[in-house]
Amino acid sequence: MENRTEVSHFILVGLTNDPQLQLPLFITFLLIYTFTLIGNLGLILLILLDSRLHTPMYIFLGNLSLVDICYSSTITPKVIAGFLTGDTIISYNACASQMFFFANFANVENYLLVSMAYDRYVAVCKPLHYATTMTTRMCMSLLIGCYICGLLNASIYTMDALSLSFCESNVIHHFFCDVLAVMIISCSDRHVNEMILVYVASFNIFFALVLIIISYTFIFTNILKMHSTAGYRKALSTCASHFTVISIFYGAIIFMYLQPSSSHSMDTDEIASVFYTMVIPMLNPLVYSLRNKDVKSAFTKILLKSL
Repeated sequence: MENRTEVSHFILVGLTNDPQLQLPLFITFLLIYTFTLIGNLGLILLILLDSRLHTPMYIFLGNLSLVDICYSSTITPKVIAGFLTGDTIISYNACASQMFFFANFANVENYLLVSMAYDRYVAVCKPLHYATTMTTRMCMSLLIGCYICGLLNASIYTMDALSLSFCESNVIHHFFCDVLAVMIISCSDRHVNEMILVYVASFNIFFALVLIIISYTFIFTNILKMHSTAGYRKALSTCASHFTVISIFYGAIIFMYLQPSSSHSMDTDEIASVFYTMVIPMLNPLVYSLRNKDVKSAFTKILLKSL
């Protein structure tokens, strides 16, 4: 039978229907989104304005901040507007766009974290060859590769979900058009589509994790051999920041996508989704920047110039 899409819009159930929680949640998510924009835009501006931060590490951080802004902006404004107006309807095309752009930016971040791990590996394990290895051409190649991987994977996820028929229910039990949440309400057989999603997501996640683990295995081995206490602490501090973000990001995504839909609880899925759609983009500039002496120095320098 030919696949036919009968619905023209979807209804997002959201996080809660309790009227007493609408205002507190509106204020909470508005503050989170505001801090996300300020923190990430501030980091991007610091990197652009201070020539000392024009290094591979901060180029990757700048792109990470840009991606965090983009994929948080794909989800959060609609959620905030829903709390304020009570409008939970999203058109079919808007849902498809939200699904595509979120999957795109999430996958770009996935591979950016791999690129940052490789950058730290070269910096810690091969410091004498760092300048010749992490050249501008190498950085641009890695960045372009991240964005291409994001586009390809987002296309696969979106086409996989929208190839299904939606003819019985248009109520999505989620606060945004997540691929799994959309698949669940389909009236056609989704077994093959779910398997495609799980296999593609598994490959991306585990491929990235394997590369990160290999990089940090070499890094920690090298750190243990260091005789300088200052160098040991500096390298360990860099690794701790990166590992904090990696643990939250991959933990939430593995919990969400690498299990069949029959095992999913929408309430727990929504809580996990809040972390990686709203909280992680806010935390990244804090984790990576506030403990970084170079960023603090650049901020102080620019602040003194503006006074």
